[in-house]
Amino acid sequence: MIHLVDYRNIVGDKIITDIFQKARSLYRKRIINLNSTYMGGGVAEILGSLVPLMNDIGIDTGWRIIRGNSDLFDITKKFHNALQGDSIHLTEMKKNLYIRASEEFSVYTHLNHDCVIIHDPQPLPLINYYTKQQPWIWRCHIDISHPNEKLWEFLKGFILKYDQVVVSNKSYRKKNVFVKQNVIPPVIDPISPKNKDLSDKDIHKFLKKFKIPTDKPIITQISRFDKWKDPEGVIRIFKMVRKKVDCRLVLCGSMATDDPEGIKIFRRVMRYANHLVDKGDIILITSENNILVNTLQRYSDVIIQKSLREGFGLVVSEALWKNAAVVASNVGGIPLQVIDNETGFIVEPKDEEMFAERIVQLLKDRKTAEELGKAGKEHVRKNFLITRLVSDYLDMIKELLNT
Repeated sequence: MIHLVDYRNIVGDKIITDIFQKARSLYRKRIINLNSTYMGGGVAEILGSLVPLMNDIGIDTGWRIIRGNSDLFDITKKFHNALQGDSIHLTEMKKNLYIRASEEFSVYTHLNHDCVIIHDPQPLPLINYYTKQQPWIWRCHIDISHPNEKLWEFLKGFILKYDQVVVSNKSYRKKNVFVKQNVIPPVIDPISPKNKDLSDKDIHKFLKKFKIPTDKPIITQISRFDKWKDPEGVIRIFKMVRKKVDCRLVLCGSMATDDPEGIKIFRRVMRYANHLVDKGDIILITSENNILVNTLQRYSDVIIQKSLREGFGLVVSEALWKNAAVVASNVGGIPLQVIDNETGFIVEPKDEEMFAERIVQLLKDRKTAEELGKAGKEHVRKNFLITRLVSDYLDMIKELLNT
């Protein structure tokens, strides 16, 4: 079990002390978080660190998962895409199935806590099925800057009942939502298995285990197999890069239980890769293995994140934490993490030639790559670690509970 004092050598004693002091007025308060999955994706990773740390500082904090079936996750995946700008055929049947999942879940889940935090759209309607006796917070981890308007109007009927909405980026605030909107960027846990220091022996052990050759420079993108991560675009960029530098591409992504499209997109990407590039130069991995991700982010010569839409993109901070040279899209929360030409390179997502050019530059100029990586790690240390999130949550809950 992790403890707040485990982070002393990373963030310093003052930050640790300040968090303990903030927690004093929340002793005996009970906080509950609800989302759709306990593994796969940034929300589950954040809660996996946040919940133990909140308990460690004396606040009774829980985490529950909505009882969803394949119908719910098929629908909410469509919702996820539509919130990022896709079209959607929003039928009454879809609405009813979506709402019914929360109604049925409410029978099994008693929320007699002092504060309820709902993460993302899947459990959003739960607020309809309780007598509200405490503040409710909707924590949206998705880019909602340009949502499908029909879907947004439907979801807003639930959102307006909440006491506060939390988004990851100030550009996601909505003018037509009159609930208080708080901006809290997400974070990584620097001592989790995905981010902790690894020995050279462990790194080479995992490269060998997953059959990743080390005879060429490696470019890696780590993300779900999701159309918004544009894996086919990454392959096209790799094809351009390889004309100038002989290298290898790794696409590594887990299959989250609330993402039914993942396997379909993975198969499509595999066919696309085999069509465009000689077999063996592109390695596709679908493994929920945090040490493997850690290994790839530390060993790869360049980390790429070619997202078309991005709620925040914590995988970028993960890579920067490991001193990685990063080339990433100018979307969502990525520009908060990658400051162009200071902590990495930012590129417009459709400019694939510039993506390739920046990658080649970093492959050839290792001094620049090292300098950007070093600056990137310090930027993450100051801004995107779990201790900052604990402090932000304490401030938010204290204000809502008037403590």
